[in-house]
Amino acid sequence: MKNIIFMSPNFPTNYWQFCRELKNNGLNVLGIGDQPYDELLPGLKDSLTEYYKVGSLENYDEVYRAVAFFIFKYGRIDWLESNNEYWLETDARLRTDFHITSGFQTEDMAKVRHKSRMKEFYAKAGIPTARYHLVDDLEGCREFLKVVGYPAIAKPDNGVGAAGTYKIQSDEDLVHFMEDYPKNVPYIMEEFIHATINSYDAIIDSRGEPIFETGNVTISNLMEVVNTLDDSLYFIHKDLPEDTRAAGRATVKSFGVRSRFVHFEFFRLDQDQEGLGKQGDIVALEVNMRPCGGFSPDMMNFANSTNVYKIWADMIAFDRSTVPEGEHAYCAFMGRRDNHAYALSHDELLAKYGRQMKMVDRIPDALSGAMGNQMYVANFPTKEEMDAFYDDACRCI
Repeated sequence: MKNIIFMSPNFPTNYWQFCRELKNNGLNVLGIGDQPYDELLPGLKDSLTEYYKVGSLENYDEVYRAVAFFIFKYGRIDWLESNNEYWLETDARLRTDFHITSGFQTEDMAKVRHKSRMKEFYAKAGIPTARYHLVDDLEGCREFLKVVGYPAIAKPDNGVGAAGTYKIQSDEDLVHFMEDYPKNVPYIMEEFIHATINSYDAIIDSRGEPIFETGNVTISNLMEVVNTLDDSLYFIHKDLPEDTRAAGRATVKSFGVRSRFVHFEFFRLDQDQEGLGKQGDIVALEVNMRPCGGFSPDMMNFANSTNVYKIWADMIAFDRSTVPEGEHAYCAFMGRRDNHAYALSHDELLAKYGRQMKMVDRIPDALSGAMGNQMYVANFPTKEEMDAFYDDACRCI
């Protein structure tokens, strides 16, 4: 029986399902988290052989002792994983310190976490990326902007999502940014790309081959969603476009991905852009070596009539999927804001689209900045029907 440590199995709240499927595949599942055991979901409790509570997952010494305890009690650890962006570096450090070889090590973190380092691997894959400048001083940034022009985007070189992101549209904005950004955080500045974000989401086996593939399209601008509290809108493709599939597979090979759930983000150009391509072309944005966040794994299930939690657990247990392929649909996510006055109330929206709804729930405060306060997930056989739902759900008084 393989021993697997699952870090933070209680958050996000849907991740307990990874543990359930690992247990169903005959693995010994050991959890490390900071939530009291009595507060864990019943399904998670049933999925774990043992749970070790730490005071804080940020305290590496505590987490290290937890892993050491599990090794003492259960023997060699075959896998250690969180599937969570926030803990990727902790996961890698623990694997390195305890010689757990089934995943990224500390030395791998730079290429998968730093946006500036990702670009060389995209180049090897033959996928263009935005021109960039590592933020130094005002004059250095001005020289870069003379080349690429305004607007530009500045964001942490090591980070995820839209947190800490600035849109620089003028020299005045540049001066404000240079005064405002946290100097203890390395920042990257990139030319602005007129595009829609598309993703490649896949579960990769030990040979670097996909055993499941899908992808999403972000309709709303994540930076605007976070900074101005707009609605959050994205959907899972009914069928993954072939150019996204090809770019995703090339990226897997270039980064040397093995035995992982991945979420790669690409731009699809909204217009011709010099040095990058023609309207509709694919341009690289960033890699995320974990599943797409929030409720996306569940949405992948709804869109593909499948179970990605089991496919991932199958990859670990058998290095293949035992889940048959099902019918496909568009799966739409809508994250509404509590402070918006919508034309259709919550009850009216459910009355009109209740048959299509797959999930309706409040979003945890920790995720609401990027995802809204009240979420709806619904399936549609055609894009036209999905667009009509979005029109109804977004329309304000």
